[in-house]
Amino acid sequence: MPTPKKGPRLASSPAHERLMLANMATSLFQKGHITTTLPKAKRLRPLAERLVTFAKRGDLHSRRRVMRVIRNKSVVHTLFTDVAEQMEQREGGYTRIVKIAPRKGDSAPRAIIELVAAPLSDRKAAVAEAEAATRTAVKDEAAEMAAATDAALAEGAAKDAVDEAVVANESDATDVMEADEAAIDLNKVAEDADSAAKSAEENADVADEAAAKSE
Repeated sequence: MPTPKKGPRLASSPAHERLMLANMATSLFQKGHITTTLPKAKRLRPLAERLVTFAKRGDLHSRRRVMRVIRNKSVVHTLFTDVAEQMEQREGGYTRIVKIAPRKGDSAPRAIIELVAAPLSDRKAAVAEAEAATRTAVKDEAAEMAAATDAALAEGAAKDAVDEAVVANESDATDVMEADEAAIDLNKVAEDADSAAKSAEENADVADEAAAKSE
């Protein structure tokens, strides 16, 4: 049989140990406290607190997870109603282990494991409420900062787009002006060429007349 990795062996097999812890958890939530040996109490405590955490969630999946361990439906109902309501303000520490006198006969160390049903003091409740409010405020502030950052980025992108549009319009206007000036220059060159051609024709006519008279 393999040696357990954590803690002493509590039963003859792992399956037997799971059944034993399930029965102890059922008795704990049914009575509120049980007396057992100290090693069993230490092994039961994390299981019981995990079941209380599931009960505080209160959804169907959590109820099914608890039903895998505790098969008594009435105990599960008590866990999800009474115990979960008692532990609503607590973030942990749902159980308490109190050492008592050793067991007679073999002197095995014994302990009482019980649910911490006492409500939090007014000071602790105020501190817990203040911490919850602080966490909520931090989340809201982070959301506002993210929204402001997105708005600033959007505004910057819009401004860049406007600047680019203005530059493009200015460049287009410059191109248009340059094209107009080039057209005017071309028209002037064409007019000069027409004038030169006309002058050449007139000179040719005068030369022809002069040649005819000489003959």
